[in-house]
Amino acid sequence: MSERTSRHSNEASTTPRSGGVDELRFPDHFLWGAATAAYQIEGAARDDGRGPSIWDTFSRTPGKVYQGHTGDVACDHYHRYADDVALMAELGLRAYRFSVAWPRIQPDGTGPANPRGLDFYDRLTDALLDRGIDPIVTLYHWDLPQALGDRGGWTNRDTAEHFATYATAVYARLGDRIDVWTTLNEPWCSAYLGYGNGVHAPGEQDPGAAFTAVHHLLLGHGLAARALRSAGARSVGITVNPADVRPADPESAADAAAVRLVDGLHNRIFLDPLLAGGYPDDVREHVARIIEPTFIRDGDEKLIAAPIDLLGINYYAPGYVAGRPDGAGNDAYPGTEGAVHFVPPTGPLTDMGWMIEPAGLTRLLERIATDYPGVPLLITENGGAFPDKPGADSPDGPTQVMDTDRIAYLDGHLRAAHEAISRGVDLRGYLVWSLLDNFEWAEGYRKRFGIVHVDYLTQRRTPKASARWYQEVISRNGL
Repeated sequence: MSERTSRHSNEASTTPRSGGVDELRFPDHFLWGAATAAYQIEGAARDDGRGPSIWDTFSRTPGKVYQGHTGDVACDHYHRYADDVALMAELGLRAYRFSVAWPRIQPDGTGPANPRGLDFYDRLTDALLDRGIDPIVTLYHWDLPQALGDRGGWTNRDTAEHFATYATAVYARLGDRIDVWTTLNEPWCSAYLGYGNGVHAPGEQDPGAAFTAVHHLLLGHGLAARALRSAGARSVGITVNPADVRPADPESAADAAAVRLVDGLHNRIFLDPLLAGGYPDDVREHVARIIEPTFIRDGDEKLIAAPIDLLGINYYAPGYVAGRPDGAGNDAYPGTEGAVHFVPPTGPLTDMGWMIEPAGLTRLLERIATDYPGVPLLITENGGAFPDKPGADSPDGPTQVMDTDRIAYLDGHLRAAHEAISRGVDLRGYLVWSLLDNFEWAEGYRKRFGIVHVDYLTQRRTPKASARWYQEVISRNGL
């Protein structure tokens, strides 16, 4: 990580408050911030030479996105970024994770960089630094240029090479001011949801293609990481969304086997090549039952396993599974049919239908720190979608949003993160998802994750109660 974000005592503390309630303090220099993604907030889909992405195409495919919503306008952040940065500063954010839209930089995915596209991120970076906010870049958050999608997308090995070239172009413009670079966001989603079950762009439904995409995404990371290092990058990482996979019955051997299978497909297929030198044998054997892995070439795993400076962790919910010969499986996990029953979530749920279990975050962070020691961790996304209840209205929109469910969600997960730190996990910071309500992929605009309410008709921003709560957390460096 950068010098600004690496000074870390790794000591969480608990101090008594007046009134007998303990106050949780996070380590000195703990990084507090928020995250967004280009296609979800920028809009300006045809401005300044931006080319189409696979999400532009997918969102226009009937039946793929809720009510045909698209990211054409989204939060209009492309034109309103200065006001959004001012809002970040008002809330006390010390870091902002944003993604660069590949189609803005290379409209066709290859060739010379588009200077007007780079200019936007140049302005955004300077605005952040002027406000004392550390920019954290994600180079790929799912908006692959459509021209590359037409050539097979991540099932085509060439895409990995093109990604490294694109990364070099972005670094050449911004590398003098941005210290922390992450390559991919949640390659699990890109591969399995994009190519396996088709609920995300490009909408393919081919288990073999999903596994091919997994490898080429990881290869793209390795090639881009090497290119960034060669260009002088100080801190290079990747963001994954590992799952806390639990057995429905802790005493059941069949359920333990189901956990092992799902853990391999969700976690170890990414973490082992990134951090342990190569794909695990049981995962290789499982993949080979679906597709011959000829796409893995000599030297690929060495490239993928090049050391990284941080691992981004996106966490939202745990998952429970049972081993059953009649299990329906899940098409997001190829080959689990006839072996795994995915237990429906229970208890309090978010508006996405996801289970709320903060303890899963503690378990997950501890597990990663134990199994893959030595890599600093950063929570790059955590948050909840809830049916927000706007308060009094004005002609311009709501004047307040009392999102107490979100505050409870964030409070619980921050306590879980604090517990992990107290157990020795090297956790460097927390970035809430999301700064703004935005385009939530296949759910369109009907699900709201933001700590800032966005009126999509007027584009008015209104900090929710959770934003003010988070502002206080940051100012205290604790709960």
